[in-house]
Amino acid sequence: MPELPEVETVKRGLAPTMEGALLVRAELRRPDLRFPFPDDFAAAVSGRRILSLSRRAKYLMIDLEGGDVIIAHLGMSGSFRIEAGAPTARDGFHALRGKDEKHDHVVFHLDAHAGPARVIYNDPRRFGFMDLARREAIAEHAFFRELGEEPTGNALDAAYLAARFDGKAQPLKAALLDQRTIAGLGNIYVCEALWRARLAPVRPAGTLVDKRGGARKPLLLLVEAIRAVIADAIAAGGSSLKDHIQADGSLGYFQHAFSVYDREGEACRTPGCGGTVARIVQAGRSTFYCPRCQK
Repeated sequence: MPELPEVETVKRGLAPTMEGALLVRAELRRPDLRFPFPDDFAAAVSGRRILSLSRRAKYLMIDLEGGDVIIAHLGMSGSFRIEAGAPTARDGFHALRGKDEKHDHVVFHLDAHAGPARVIYNDPRRFGFMDLARREAIAEHAFFRELGEEPTGNALDAAYLAARFDGKAQPLKAALLDQRTIAGLGNIYVCEALWRARLAPVRPAGTLVDKRGGARKPLLLLVEAIRAVIADAIAAGGSSLKDHIQADGSLGYFQHAFSVYDREGEACRTPGCGGTVARIVQAGRSTFYCPRCQK
């Protein structure tokens, strides 16, 4: 599933075309994705100007004039692509991306700065979804009201995590994946951040907090590692494993910088460690780490 860096990359790729454009018509090629579209969704968003694109956790948000917001989630295999000018049966984006047109489920027809354009949502597995909400009520929307702090914002610091980890016997991996604590942090980047901080994924979260509820040094290192791995992943355009491709059709490259994720049996990249990357299963998900240097 695309994680925060992938969604941020998609947002940045779409913004130059979509921001300020007139959404002339929304074309829905089926009545639902993972969930049915809101009633009269196409009519409600058509003819509206797009003010801005933003991201919250793993959600893409498209603000329209009049105060409505399109909320989009990519699910497991969803992606957007941009087609400028008149579409062709087999254009360069299709050849590059290898996307089957039968999975093009939503088309936003735009009058953009550079002329007519189409932004197309493709989703072979249809685990993605779209919704429509009012901007003033977005914080209380069911998708957002329980989300924790963003790993890219200043609010995520050691004191914040200490307050949430205090007294917890829950493994660090599970605690970090809890979206009520950190919004948008997923399996790949938790594994990578824990390796950078030299912390074992099975270590109880509460051990990073002292008796007075303050952050121990390992928690300070963990916060730095989370920020760094997310920043590095965004700079690399995210990770392209199976389905993630950027809006211009290109791949992300962070998968080439993985230190532990999907590297079971390979040598640990910590200088002088000499350990081997192991894989365990936690809550049904693969965890990759070095048993020698992550404690």
